[in-house]
Amino acid sequence: MSGKNAFSKFSGFCASALMLAFSANSFAVTETVGPNGEQATDYSEITLTQAQVDQAKAQSFKAAILMHSTSDWSNALVDGAKAAFADLNVEVVAVTDAEFDANKQKTDVETAMVMNPDIIISLVVDPVSGAAAYRPAIEQGAELVLISNLPTGYKHGEDYAGIVTDDLYQMGKLAADLIADSVDGEGKAGFIYHEANYYVTNQRDEAALASLEKFYPNVEVVAKRGIANANDGEVIASAMITQNPDIKVIYAPWDSIAEGVVAATRAAGRKDIKVVTMDLGAANALDMAKKRNVSGIVTDLPYDLGQTLAKMGTLAKLGEDTPAFVTVGASAVTRENLAEAWQDALRRPAPKSVQKALSN
Repeated sequence: MSGKNAFSKFSGFCASALMLAFSANSFAVTETVGPNGEQATDYSEITLTQAQVDQAKAQSFKAAILMHSTSDWSNALVDGAKAAFADLNVEVVAVTDAEFDANKQKTDVETAMVMNPDIIISLVVDPVSGAAAYRPAIEQGAELVLISNLPTGYKHGEDYAGIVTDDLYQMGKLAADLIADSVDGEGKAGFIYHEANYYVTNQRDEAALASLEKFYPNVEVVAKRGIANANDGEVIASAMITQNPDIKVIYAPWDSIAEGVVAATRAAGRKDIKVVTMDLGAANALDMAKKRNVSGIVTDLPYDLGQTLAKMGTLAKLGEDTPAFVTVGASAVTRENLAEAWQDALRRPAPKSVQKALSN
């Protein structure tokens, strides 16, 4: 997810029952599963028949998209949802930004209800207060499709149509692959993890670390440090480098933290230290394009996620059964596929500065 600079402020929010399945003794991460252990349905399976498309078009449904924040990621998700809704003759009557504020999100729900949407897509900021905030919309007849977080006490098929999220195990495993590749399968690594109770980042970090331990025993994690404030990335990385000068690669849990890590490598004069992170960001993409420190980025597919959410909501409104838990895939980004990956994930070209650097 993006909007991550706000994570430290709202680190107590969004604690979810969703989890990764782990083997307690071997750290063998197996899969991303749902809040009640549901097996994931791949997003490619969420489709409408032509008859369903025709039925939806005839109904002229209305939809509201109530986001947690505004960012490149959320904008791509909204664009994907809007495109899918347009194909189904569903009018998007509201798009909101809660600014990671549960109280504002409650107001957003109340405002959207005035327009009587048939479908609501949302990432709930606080599962506890959100459970109450969305209840009136459900009672009004809206089908709720959730991004990642499950409101407390909500039941599938009664309160919500389904959850759509990233395949977080896949993202962690891909990060481990990129870390290992950056050091040719052997070397010392630093690992910065999100030290807060937040489902998405927690599970990605755990999957990355577990996959390193399971699949790459010759990559030794010699320093692990938690981070709560995204602005502390440079300080934490600088300490890692000072205390462990033989580190070859550092993992950062998301893009803005990685920017701080890159700054620390430059301050130390360490062009040899590679940086691997999650989520596409312009600064890190430019660093990668210029063949500097960033060697690997894992990205999800927010545009496809938005399209899946729209299809799920429409199917539910048509009275069709929808799966409880759906995951959207991810991909590993290196300099070689950076431009293509940016287009695939965000459905727009990479920044011109990145394109120029890639051409050199």
